[in-house]
Amino acid sequence: MKDVIRPTPAYLPAPAPRERAAPRAPVDPLWRSVLGMFLRRHRLAQDLALAQVARTAGVSTQYLSEIERGVKDPSSEIIAAVVGALGLGLVDLTEGTTGVLLDSAPAARTAPGGPVRLAGPVALAV
Repeated sequence: MKDVIRPTPAYLPAPAPRERAAPRAPVDPLWRSVLGMFLRRHRLAQDLALAQVARTAGVSTQYLSEIERGVKDPSSEIIAAVVGALGLGLVDLTEGTTGVLLDSAPAARTAPGGPVRLAGPVALAV
């Protein structure tokens, strides 16, 4: 049976028109997404299979895939192992991810416009 759109009967109120959503402010990318893009880009540039890098890093293929897709937040030890399996260092990772973050989030480079409020009492040494 075909889906038929029927007009609203006269005894029911007409549906309210949809309001347009306000434009959203740019959102900074998640660290795990940037990390995953970095790792995948370097793995593919070296023409390495996911299983090869996972085996060398000592993680499962499934887990490495989840890291590359930005689904998992790996520990620093896992990050170091995967980066090492790609023949890179942590400095390479830091430089690569910093570049992506700076390019994608211009708002992150601007200084806050107002005063900064700290979470609790602060003692200042004079």
